[in-house]
This record gives sequence, C-alpha cells and structure tokens, in this order.
Amino acid sequence: MQTKHIQRWRSITQTGFFTLFVVAPPLDIFRYDLTLGHFIILGQDWTLQLGTLQNSASSAALNVLFLGLLPIFSAAVIFLFIAWRWGRLYCGWFCPHFSVVELINKLMIRASGKPSLWEKHRLPQQQSDGSIIRPQAKYWLATISAVLLFAFVWSVSLLTYLLPPFEIYNNLLNAELTRNQALFITVASAAFCIEFLLARHLFCRFGCAVGLFQSLAWMTNRKAMVVHFDRSRAHACKSCNNACDNVCPMRLQPRTIKRKMFTCTECGECISACAQVQQFNDDDSLLDWVQGEEAKAISESPMSASYTSTEKTIRRH
Repeated sequence: MQTKHIQRWRSITQTGFFTLFVVAPPLDIFRYDLTLGHFIILGQDWTLQLGTLQNSASSAALNVLFLGLLPIFSAAVIFLFIAWRWGRLYCGWFCPHFSVVELINKLMIRASGKPSLWEKHRLPQQQSDGSIIRPQAKYWLATISAVLLFAFVWSVSLLTYLLPPFEIYNNLLNAELTRNQALFITVASAAFCIEFLLARHLFCRFGCAVGLFQSLAWMTNRKAMVVHFDRSRAHACKSCNNACDNVCPMRLQPRTIKRKMFTCTECGECISACAQVQQFNDDDSLLDWVQGEEAKAISESPMSASYTSTEKTIRRH
C-alpha cells in the first residue's frame, strides 16, 4: 500500500467498524440478550440447544464442544495468529475505542498543544505537512463535548449488547429508563469520561486485555511485521522536528527496537509523517513496515546497542 493512502484507508476501516459497533445490536448482527439468556448472531439464536436434547449426556457434551467451545476457540486462534503475524492491527485499524482515542488526541492538541494532559511538553506547532497548528483555548469546548458524546454513545451501545436495543432506545427517547438501565448508563458514561479525558493511553497500553494479548503474541514472533527505521539515512532526520514521534497516538518513539514498541498499533502514522517530511527526497520515508529477516534484525537483542546509539544521535537534533 502506498504511504499516502495508508491513513485514508485506515479512516475508512475505523469509521466502518465504529459504525458496525453501534449498529450490530439493533440489526441483530451480534449481541447477548440477557432476557433470552443466549447470543444472537446474524439474526439467529445461538444456543447450545441443551433444552431440546432427549438423549444422553454425550449429546450435550457434543453440543457444548461444537456449538460453544469450538467457535470461540477458532475465533481466538485466528485473532491471535493475525496479531502474531502482523501485530496489533485490530487496535490501529478497527478498534472503536482507539478511534476515539485518536480523535480526542487531535482535539486536545488543538486546545493545549499536547495530545495528553500528562505530556510534559507541547508538541512543535509545525506539522509534518508543513502546516502550523497553534493551540487555542476555544477547542477545549470541542474536546470536552467529544469526551461526553462518545462516553454516552459507548455506554448506551454496550447496554444494547445486553438488553433488547429498541427497548433501550425507546426508553431513552421517552425518558422512561428503568432504574438499572439509568444506573448503568450513568456509571458507564462517568467511567468513560474519566478514561477518555485522563487515562485513554494508559488503558490502551496496560488496561485492555485484547491489546495486551495481541502484543504478547506479536512479541513472540521475531519475524512479524514491524516498523523499520533506515538507520543508514539517519542524517536526514536532522532537518525534522521528530515528526514521527509527535504523531504517534500511543506516544511511542518509532525509531527504536521492537521491545520498546510493545504497544505499537501498526497505525502507520509515523510512516505517513516521515513520508510527508521527506516527500521531496528521492528515497522517500525513512520508516516503513518490514517482515521476515528484516524484522528479525530489529527484534534481536544484539541490535539494541547500535539502535540506542542511533536514537541518542537523532534526539540531539
């Protein structure tokens, strides 16, 4: 995929999957109905059919195995294989939570010059494409509004995965939520507000089990896809203001070894930023995805010393 198209395609996949996340319950694509006590998948009731069995316990065991454990195990294996081969692609390209994280990052940069309240220093005002973004306090209204909106959308959406969606929507529109429904939405919205505003990066790094298992699977494969920095052209970084570091939504430093990129989401923002900075050079971006033996070189511990030396040289400029 050409560098200039990376973020366009990623925006499409993120938007599509966030939409799917919201509409899956009302369209009966996927949800667990507490009132019925079973999953609904693609409009069909997914049960173990234990209540209809008339034979021995062996029939029940087979149903549990083939209708319950086998589909779940197969899905987990496929998911982890993708992570083992290509890293946290789900996080960077599909996750409806991470898309919100990135949006709030961008709004917070507009408001304060920093993608997080805990960032020590403001990012450079000059962007990788040469444009200038000067922090303006008026963007705090948009930032807080986005936090409140997405916290509410997330809490309502999660509730529709557990209870009949149109019952929830009808109760909301008519202000007739039950006590438990109102309590769930209130508590969940408050929790998401705190997380989106103060701890979204910490959650993605340390609190998300889906992300953690992807990272663990990825780290076991030294030949897995990883962002590679062309150290032979490190001198080209002298004219750059660390654009690749600045755009990373996980606040990582892409020009380093793999073990320091444990939570990389393979979003490609660093690659796109470098390509913009180096767009008038014949050699294009200094960063790119590699696999196989090239990726193995980044993962090997003997490379750590040379990479660390290169990093120190680059950071001084």
